[in-house]
Amino acid sequence: MISSVLPTYNRAPLTFVSGEGSWLVEKDGRRFLDFGAGIAVNALGHAHPVLTKALTDQAGQVWHLSNLYEIPAQKQLADKLVDLTFADTVFFTNSGTESCELAVKMARKYWFDKGEDRSEIIAFEGSFHGRSSAGIAAAGSEKMTKGFGPLLPGFTHLPFGDHDVLNAAISDKTAAVLVEPVQGEGGIRPLPDACLKGLRDLCDAHGVLLILDEVQCGVGRTGKLFAHEWAGISPDIMMVAKGIGGGFPLGAVLATEDAASGMTAGTHGSTYGGNPLGCAVGNAVIDIVTEPNFLEEVNRKAGLLRQKLEGLVADNPDVFDSVRGSGLMLGLVCKAANTDVVAAGYAQELLTVPAADNTVRLLPPLNLSDEELGEAVSRLDAAAKSL
Repeated sequence: MISSVLPTYNRAPLTFVSGEGSWLVEKDGRRFLDFGAGIAVNALGHAHPVLTKALTDQAGQVWHLSNLYEIPAQKQLADKLVDLTFADTVFFTNSGTESCELAVKMARKYWFDKGEDRSEIIAFEGSFHGRSSAGIAAAGSEKMTKGFGPLLPGFTHLPFGDHDVLNAAISDKTAAVLVEPVQGEGGIRPLPDACLKGLRDLCDAHGVLLILDEVQCGVGRTGKLFAHEWAGISPDIMMVAKGIGGGFPLGAVLATEDAASGMTAGTHGSTYGGNPLGCAVGNAVIDIVTEPNFLEEVNRKAGLLRQKLEGLVADNPDVFDSVRGSGLMLGLVCKAANTDVVAAGYAQELLTVPAADNTVRLLPPLNLSDEELGEAVSRLDAAAKSL
């Protein structure tokens, strides 16, 4: 008989009842060190007191208003993001998947309003942009799309990192290029800064919009507020979610005034997008992540973690192959089955996340301590030695 919860996940036999900082408590009392952070969602850990206060204070005032009316916390958060980024305007969603849907609509509407027949969006193998119609069509893999046809048309899929193929693929039908600066589900595969700069130049040369998916790599995860800042470029449209809500469902699409020009009243909407509760938490997250020295500390910890992981790989050459990634978005490329490594981590009361290309993702809270960082690597070592 089918479960009351639709069985679309292969869940680990773990039930967490509380959390604090980088730790989760299982119902049997065991304490797990969380290096998954809800897949890069709990950017400031569990039950952060400032986020908890922001949420409870707002909950005592008003929960939902509808976008038929002005929402002060939404405007505050939009103003902050515009001040901090390339963007001129922001639309709030509830998830990365919703952000993808709007980004695709925005790019196609841009060219429609200009009277040009340009609807093709170029995306890349190994990508992940959510599980909605546009998201799976953008990813294009059989794993994501099998059985769900007919798919939303107009997507072209290219090998990740093949510049010559990309150059040849852009045509007068191309509306936009969609890419993750660091592929998350694809196995923590960073796009080199030089490649991202070249992609920006190529889009400019052909008048094509550049859409960046920073759902997993954004909001301080790589040591910059957004990952593309390392390359010194700006997108036209950017998808954001996960870390921006610190655990509360919140996403956003950021855009330049030009790229957003087609999105006038009535062209898009959301019942819950930009609700007072989500935006109260989002404001608190952004305030903390942009505090002086916060991102410098992320970079310091990232360097320390990477150094320790390189030692871990050297000490366990039959289990691990290499380390890759950016900031506190790191991947251990495995020789053993990555799912076995994750399961061995459970036995050591450590949470990690598997990804494609036989990789284990390490996505700890950005504010973890040095002691917690070292403890995680010790537990990974014990997990590796148990295999």
